[in-house]
Amino acid sequence: MVKNLKGINAVAFARKLSKAATEEAHLIPWQTSLSFDPSRDSDSTATKDGAVNTQSSVETDLETEFINNTSAIADAFYDSLFDGDKIEFWIVHKDRLNDDGQAYAWYMQTSVSEDSNDNDADDNSTRHVSFAVDGTPKRGWTDFSAEQQADIDYVFRGIGKYAKETNGDGAAWDKNTDAGKSADETTTPTP
Repeated sequence: MVKNLKGINAVAFARKLSKAATEEAHLIPWQTSLSFDPSRDSDSTATKDGAVNTQSSVETDLETEFINNTSAIADAFYDSLFDGDKIEFWIVHKDRLNDDGQAYAWYMQTSVSEDSNDNDADDNSTRHVSFAVDGTPKRGWTDFSAEQQADIDYVFRGIGKYAKETNGDGAAWDKNTDAGKSADETTTPTP
């Protein structure tokens, strides 16, 4: 069965290539759009037997827009533009999973070629970042770590102080076991 993919489920992750051994990829916070446009130019030479075509290498236009923020990955884009730092970039389709639960993804090594900022008085500050993609993008399947999954779809936290180990003294709702439950059902009544 053919399934349509939703734009809202295509999310971008990135990280400095130099941090590949020490950091997971970061979700770009508050993405509003993501454009991925691989293309190949071709030329045609007319011959007496018909046209003969030649093709150039694949070139990829990659752009993302997001609400400007103080995340480390948003700052890394400036480092790439001004200092030439290479950025690893993934487009992950959360709504296309294989039998192992891995998400379909594109992977690219890039550098930022343009980073424009809009700062209207009556709106959020926004960033529009364009990337120069090295080589040809690669397709594959990727897992999400628990932290990355929490970035995409935040998990429940209790009202206590937050620490990664305690999750704010809260427990996530389980719709299969928690629906309709209350404390009265879990305690034994006294005679």
